[in-house]
Amino acid sequence: MGFRGWIHALSVGSDSTGLPGAELERRLIELGFVEGARVELLHEGLFGGDPIAVRVAQATIALRRQEAMSIMVNEEAPA
Repeated sequence: MGFRGWIHALSVGSDSTGLPGAELERRLIELGFVEGARVELLHEGLFGGDPIAVRVAQATIALRRQEAMSIMVNEEAPA
């Protein structure tokens, strides 16, 4: 996939993940999705694009697209 960038902010609101916003935000932060962290899109699922695999810091993490929509990312300039 190749998209690379860095996390600008988390914007967790009401969504259909079944978790309260504060709980989803806490979980994302625990997984390393913090402001300034570098992220890279590694893979998207075949049907509907779910789940997606991203690398954040040195970890590879699978997220539902709905959860990933809470992560605001600025695109990294091509090298």
